[in-house]
Amino acid sequence: MMSNSVKNLKTGSPSGRIVKALSGYYYVLPDGADPHGATVQCRARGVFKKKGINPLVGDEVLYSLTENGEGTVEEILPRSSELIRPPVSNVDLAILVFSVTEPTLNLQLLDKFLVHIEHAGIEPLLCLSKRDLEAEGDETEEARKATEDVRRIYGAIGYEVYGTSSRRGEGVEALHERLRGHIAVFAGQSGVGKSSLLNAIVPGLALETNEISNRLGRGKHTTRHVELIEVGGAYVADTPGFSQLDFTELGIEDLGYCFKEMRELAPSCKFRACTHVHEPGCAVLAAVEDGGVAESRHRHYVQFLTEMKEKKRRY
Repeated sequence: MMSNSVKNLKTGSPSGRIVKALSGYYYVLPDGADPHGATVQCRARGVFKKKGINPLVGDEVLYSLTENGEGTVEEILPRSSELIRPPVSNVDLAILVFSVTEPTLNLQLLDKFLVHIEHAGIEPLLCLSKRDLEAEGDETEEARKATEDVRRIYGAIGYEVYGTSSRRGEGVEALHERLRGHIAVFAGQSGVGKSSLLNAIVPGLALETNEISNRLGRGKHTTRHVELIEVGGAYVADTPGFSQLDFTELGIEDLGYCFKEMRELAPSCKFRACTHVHEPGCAVLAAVEDGGVAESRHRHYVQFLTEMKEKKRRY
């Protein structure tokens, strides 16, 4: 959750949150300030570089003001989470946006996103977008089945599933309420309606669909950077790194932990280092057999495991 104002009682240093990083500068929004107000342009103390620490967008920091009105980041407060791509900290909610049609819902890709979010220790939330197309009958039978599968498979595991239509406003207010007080990342395939959804959540944002990307440094003629955008009581970070999910930051032994239903069953497996693929007395395989674990989830787990082993052999 977004924290309240923090003060260093010993130094009296002001505190704030880094909301943008660009060209060696960190833009700190002072605690208690208007989210759309002025930020303090700061440099980081040299000691951070010596210790191999990089301030990140999302960091809560203590800073000091210099004579020219700029500032210096003096201390980085403990982080609740940290993502490498994109480099952002203290994210506590990940909204995985998948369209019910155009492009057709891909459960393997959804599971890949979930693995990365679970590994980062961030709470995932599933959002099925473009529900207006579904309602207008433009949805294929394949997409309709995939929608039902998401609600049946992922709802049963305990994931929250929201359905939205940016065009009709369906489900938008409920999602906005869920976002309040959080620092969130929106992730998903290109073209699923992430930017349209943000516009629907905060009409005052008034950004064109591709303008959000440009503002966040992803346009053709802008410098790529990470920035937090305030969206009515929440912050949203851009997620360019999630377009390349290659498991490089994940160990083979971590994969089973990132499938939450397998994580819960693993202590009941006969062997402590069970891979849930072929071992006798495997609680996960037994659950797949009796329908307690979705066959598609286990199939994707095995595919990811094979992919990781092949990469490990190559390198």
